[in-house]
Amino acid sequence: MLLVRMKFLQLLSRKPGKLGMLFQIPFCQNQSPYLCLATSTCLYGKKKKANSYEQVDQEKYKNLVYSVTSYKTSAQTPETILEEDNLLYGPPDKHRPPVKAETKTPKNCVPLINPNKRIPLLSSESNLPMKIPLQKTKMPSVTRILQQTMSPQQAFYLERWKQKMIQELGKDGFAEYTKNLFLQGELFHAALESIFLSEETATEEQRDDVDISGFLASVQHVLEDVSEVKALESAVQHETLQYLGLVDCVAKYRGQLCVIDWKTSEKPKPFLKNTFDNPLQVAAYIGAINHDANYDFQVSCGLIVVAYKDGSPAHPHFMDPNLCSRYWNKWLLRLEEYIDKNDPN
Repeated sequence: MLLVRMKFLQLLSRKPGKLGMLFQIPFCQNQSPYLCLATSTCLYGKKKKANSYEQVDQEKYKNLVYSVTSYKTSAQTPETILEEDNLLYGPPDKHRPPVKAETKTPKNCVPLINPNKRIPLLSSESNLPMKIPLQKTKMPSVTRILQQTMSPQQAFYLERWKQKMIQELGKDGFAEYTKNLFLQGELFHAALESIFLSEETATEEQRDDVDISGFLASVQHVLEDVSEVKALESAVQHETLQYLGLVDCVAKYRGQLCVIDWKTSEKPKPFLKNTFDNPLQVAAYIGAINHDANYDFQVSCGLIVVAYKDGSPAHPHFMDPNLCSRYWNKWLLRLEEYIDKNDPN
């Protein structure tokens, strides 16, 4: 009998309105299980509420939906974030022109290469490099000019580093630390000078010096490419622009005559931009040599060698003539800024 009733219900369920009317009174008056049957049957007859998610273009957002539903742990990368942005908002607008920084040109465009300098046909072939002592004059040094015209951002980071070191070491400890840094640099340059003058490797005493042994090991592969040293720790001055400096070395590097600046560092500096104002310093020295009557040659290239205390291979940063010209223009702007700051009028 129960089986007959169930089949009868199945037939009536094909017409939702009829089923609700039939069981509204008799079955609601009875006890379970008919009460449950009446409840579910009455709900079946009502119109389903519209689901907004069913109206979404599932195919369009398939990849995004899959990435959300299959999420387990955070594995986002810049690439995946860009992909999601593209899905949600479309590709970025590439038609907007990039904002270019304003390029300044120096007022006094003195050329890097001196067109009036006459190079003798027979240059001095002395085996000893030039070593002109630095004289005290009223001319500002390259180092002083760069220090007084550094950008606010660079000055901020330098001051923050200084305060951090003072906090860790104390004022006396920081003073001792900077003193040791200068001493290391002096010893390192002295060792290089002895190498170039004797054309031999560093002395056993210098190799055993803990303070500089790592630096000397660091530059060995660079020294193999250095030849024909023309100047060592020699003073230069620009006779037209009136500034001076002390050049570390002028020699050939892989056949190109360069102003070579030896730097020491405890942190790696694999790119030229990591050397901050050193390229401007090199360009300033090149310009000074080319306009200094004491030197019977001209230079158009530069080299910054960053040596490391732990002995890891030094990073040589070569500056070709085009790069030197670019930094020369930047140097001229810094020189003009220094003059404007110190002009009593």
